[in-house]
Amino acid sequence: MAVRLVAVLIACLAPVTLAATVLVPADFREIVNSADIIVYGRVTATEVRWSDDRKHVDTLVTVQSGTYLKGHAGASVMFKVPGGTIGRFMNVTVGAPNFTVGDEAVFFLNTRGREVPTIFGLNQGVFRVSTNAATRRRVVTPPLLSRAGAPQRIVRGDPERKPVPLETFGAQVQSLLAETARSIR
Repeated sequence: MAVRLVAVLIACLAPVTLAATVLVPADFREIVNSADIIVYGRVTATEVRWSDDRKHVDTLVTVQSGTYLKGHAGASVMFKVPGGTIGRFMNVTVGAPNFTVGDEAVFFLNTRGREVPTIFGLNQGVFRVSTNAATRRRVVTPPLLSRAGAPQRIVRGDPERKPVPLETFGAQVQSLLAETARSIR
């Protein structure tokens, strides 16, 4: 009994910091409407830096802007992603995307209350762009759009969810922005 009491006291008094990543899935409408900046671009640089308190590292990603679908930040935009590697120290945040120079994507960024923008919902705010080998067109795997708030069954490899041309994806984003603007009026 005394051993248990000592173990409980030690457990209660030991200064332990626990951290967790909790990510609530957002539907595409929420991602579009909540992002302050939506930009298609190509990653031109990544730089890993210590946080101010030197407890974790962040990666600063610089993107050469191609097309802005919402907001504007100039010819290039820099944003912060949690995690990265400095020397032998690696900080991993589950759900945080990794980027390399040359990656192309449509980025949904938040600027609210921050010096440097961040990606909406970690990996939820990145839609990777690739080139279709047959057509040589840039394509994006489309997001899931909820239908009138009803639950949807998600099937891995669903043939209905085929990559769409980048222009079609951009038109979907513009359509949702226009729909939101109409509902506000």
